[in-house]
Amino acid sequence: MLRRLLMAALAALSLAALLSAPGQASTQRTTAAVFPAQIIGEDFPDPDVFEKNGTWYAYSTNNGRGHVPVATAPSANGPWTIRGDAMPGGPSSGWAQSGRTWAPDVYPNPDGSYTLTYTAWHKASGRQCIGVATASSPLGPFAPVGSQPMICPLDLGGAIDANTFVANDGTRSLVWKNDGNAIGQPSTLWLTRTANNGTTLVGGNSALLTSSGIIEAPDLVQRGSQYLLFFSSGGYTDCNYLTSYATAPSLSGPWTTAFRPLMTTATVDNHICGPGGADFVGDKVFVHGWVGGSRHLYVADLGWANDYPVVRGSRVRYEAERGTLNHCVVRSNAAGASDGKVVAYIDYADSWVENTVYAPVAGSYTLHVGYANGSGATASHGVVVNGNSQGAVSYPATGWDNWQQSSVSVTLNAGWNTIRLTKGELYAEVDYLEVQ
Repeated sequence: MLRRLLMAALAALSLAALLSAPGQASTQRTTAAVFPAQIIGEDFPDPDVFEKNGTWYAYSTNNGRGHVPVATAPSANGPWTIRGDAMPGGPSSGWAQSGRTWAPDVYPNPDGSYTLTYTAWHKASGRQCIGVATASSPLGPFAPVGSQPMICPLDLGGAIDANTFVANDGTRSLVWKNDGNAIGQPSTLWLTRTANNGTTLVGGNSALLTSSGIIEAPDLVQRGSQYLLFFSSGGYTDCNYLTSYATAPSLSGPWTTAFRPLMTTATVDNHICGPGGADFVGDKVFVHGWVGGSRHLYVADLGWANDYPVVRGSRVRYEAERGTLNHCVVRSNAAGASDGKVVAYIDYADSWVENTVYAPVAGSYTLHVGYANGSGATASHGVVVNGNSQGAVSYPATGWDNWQQSSVSVTLNAGWNTIRLTKGELYAEVDYLEVQ
């Protein structure tokens, strides 16, 4: 504290000129981050994607291309070609009408056939319900099965957003949402066992996660000893839409929602407006976002840090005080800081704080450092990545406990990396690191 007071006094005459303008963050602009790439530049919402025999297939909610638009590509990153309507005859005429055929899910069956689970407009009630169709080709034409919907709990608002989940033991299920939002009631994400290539239901429904707000577009993934239930929330009509997830040790729970969403408009620095409807496929994640009046399709690299998801281009925060410290201290009760703690007194030649971070793939990333600098002039820390110097990060003066962010480009290996901040010019405290 004495050092901070002395430096503040020495800088009193010049500090005002060095501070950022009110409301303006002190951030160095960098271009190292690789953001999710747009791969279909037209309306293609609620994507479902898989790869089969070297060809990638993607399906979307109905639009001008048909009831179930389908596209193909030689790789996840494209180039993608719209191939037409996978269900040209539309949903089942026995119970559904055209116009609201949403969120298709196509699964390649072991016998070479394909099962499409879709949401459609229930004629009798006006709600949305879930139907099923089959085809011998991933391009269709898919023919609806049965004259009644497969899942249609009208007392719960109907059903939407079915997605196939096959556990490591081969058990097949559908995860889906009762559309409580349509009737002003809570919504739940459910799990229901299926048989006969996913065309019939087995047993009852198991509740996974319930919310009084928007929770939809579920995608269930099993990784090691845990399950991850991805979902979208926020209004899908604007940039508030986002992707988050919950984890559980078993399908019966308990489910714990992640402290921070996985993808928001802010975490990708506005490169996607409302990243939602996500589909997780191996080391890729596909997501839609608003461009003008339609939702385009994007893809990003996906990594698994101890079986937790990391999306390249979406900020991941690491609290500095949870790292390894040498000749510096953790300062608690830091007003306005993330989690209320920061690393202070990185003041000596042997002072450093080191955090371990994860990169889905090797390459360039942006390191954002949350800091406060009351030295009265620009301060800095050295940046050491995996034991090798990668320059320094500079901190324009802010005043103590005025937390801002400064950024620098770094090169990371695929997997785990160490980032060490060492003593540089003058003095600064470190709140957190964000890797993007």
